[in-house]
Amino acid sequence: MTARAKTVISLAEGRKAPIPAGRRSAELLTHGSLEIRFYAPRGRDEQTPHTRDEVYVVVHGRGQFFRDGERTPFGPGDLIFVPAGAEHRFEDFTDLEVWVAFYGPEGGERPRA
Repeated sequence: MTARAKTVISLAEGRKAPIPAGRRSAELLTHGSLEIRFYAPRGRDEQTPHTRDEVYVVVHGRGQFFRDGERTPFGPGDLIFVPAGAEHRFEDFTDLEVWVAFYGPEGGERPRA
């Protein structure tokens, strides 16, 4: 289910959206380079580095976020940034639900000077 011009996507829609075969999250919106997904891993987070920059917004759950060798605690309401190509994953989490936003070009955007 892809909503291309939707203004509001509810948490209930994210929770019930189907996850396509071979993917770990449900796509809910695309617009230009922006892709919004809902991700709720159970047990273990086995994602690998992505080709575009991404932002997570934690809806529910707590744990540790691993990025490029560093671990940081997270909880509901936190925003997590991951540049393209960075090794990352959620660890030691409970009942995790996050919105995921992928954006920009393959390889990621360059930081402002």
